[in-house]
Amino acid sequence: MADREQESPTRTLGRYGEDLAARYLGERGMEVLDRNWRCEHGEIDLVALDGDCLVVCEVKTRRSTAFGEPVEAVTWRKAARLRRLASAWLADHELRPAGVRIDVVGILRPDAGPASLRHVRGVG
Repeated sequence: MADREQESPTRTLGRYGEDLAARYLGERGMEVLDRNWRCEHGEIDLVALDGDCLVVCEVKTRRSTAFGEPVEAVTWRKAARLRRLASAWLADHELRPAGVRIDVVGILRPDAGPASLRHVRGVG
């Protein structure tokens, strides 16, 4: 992997958001099982356990709301792809959860001031 100093500003912002989201979920009692899991169908940002429910979490991080809130970037098509990715993740692992949920964590990281985070459970 490329040195972090050589990452693009977009990748750096995305990594910041994923780190913040993983910490947030962990502080709320979820166990983060996987990060940036990939297969031929795409990538899951975070996979976590919330009790006996598997949570596939999409993280969207933006600098402003010029193009809408970060969570609004997850359309029904993206949610459908996340459901397919959840099935692929489960096929690749031995975990058999009681349920599966798709969550979105939207992070707004302006140039000045603190970041804000919005967690939407059970999309799509």
